[in-house]
Amino acid sequence: MDQLLSWISAHQEMIYIVVLMIFVGIEVIGRVPSVLHTPLMSGANAIHGVVIIGAIIVMGKAEEGNIIALILGFLAVVLGTLNVVGGFVVTDRMLEMFKKKK
Repeated sequence: MDQLLSWISAHQEMIYIVVLMIFVGIEVIGRVPSVLHTPLMSGANAIHGVVIIGAIIVMGKAEEGNIIALILGFLAVVLGTLNVVGGFVVTDRMLEMFKKKK
């Protein structure tokens, strides 16, 4: 417990910045109009693609006995892939809303 408290006191500024980033991010995302959803979602999909590639690299460079790195890398690949696919599905649905009906 003492180690945790000393780590928190040593990194207090970093914790404040992360908490403030969370609040600012929620405010910014909450005020985005639905018309801008598709371009922003495309950017998010590109970022998650980089996460998938990074996780594959981590899994490839993990030592043979390092099971935790392999499990976390595999989990990152699976969750990142689900996020990218879900983002493309949502983007496709949004674009369908703007097509003219026959």
